[in-house]
Amino acid sequence: MTVNIILTSITAYFVSRKNVMWNRLMMFLIVITMYFNGGLIPNYLNIKQLGLYDTIWALILPGAISSYNMIIMRTAFLSVPDSLEEAARIDGANHFTILFRILFPLIMPTVAVLILYYAVGHWNGWFNAMIYLKSRTKYPLQLILREILINNDSSSMVATATGDTGDKLAISETVRYATIIVATLPILFVYPFLQKYFVKGVMIGAVKG
Repeated sequence: MTVNIILTSITAYFVSRKNVMWNRLMMFLIVITMYFNGGLIPNYLNIKQLGLYDTIWALILPGAISSYNMIIMRTAFLSVPDSLEEAARIDGANHFTILFRILFPLIMPTVAVLILYYAVGHWNGWFNAMIYLKSRTKYPLQLILREILINNDSSSMVATATGDTGDKLAISETVRYATIIVATLPILFVYPFLQKYFVKGVMIGAVKG
């Protein structure tokens, strides 16, 4: 998630600068990626050829930047007055100083929202792990929980077919509900701490006046 926020911030800062050549063209190309995708097979071949298969980086690098989240952060950067950046440049600040010491603290509500977005995405992610990981020791929690649910459903189907529907079905339901709680509680605990930033962070730049 740290990689997500850092790369998203750098990209959003770059495309939010008014003096960048072909800024509109780059934004158009970035938006295009939200509607068109190469597909599962080309992505899989890329992961294999880059040597990322069966590594944790196969889950981090391909989704390191979300176009949607980057556009939200870009809008937040555009809402900051240009005078602050100009004053920092007069004092000798470089781009990284302006980004991480001036602009970044001013858009913390947006950063909190994007942390929540990325956290939920990583926490609920299991499909990429199923495709790109072979070693069970590297499986994320959600993929393990998915296997538990599938095995649990299979056991309940066998119990129903054989007529043994007593304790096995009760255990099956217990395991299913326990899995749902394990998958849901961490996000429920995090959200109250970020709730006060949520609406403000999403709506930054949405209303002009």
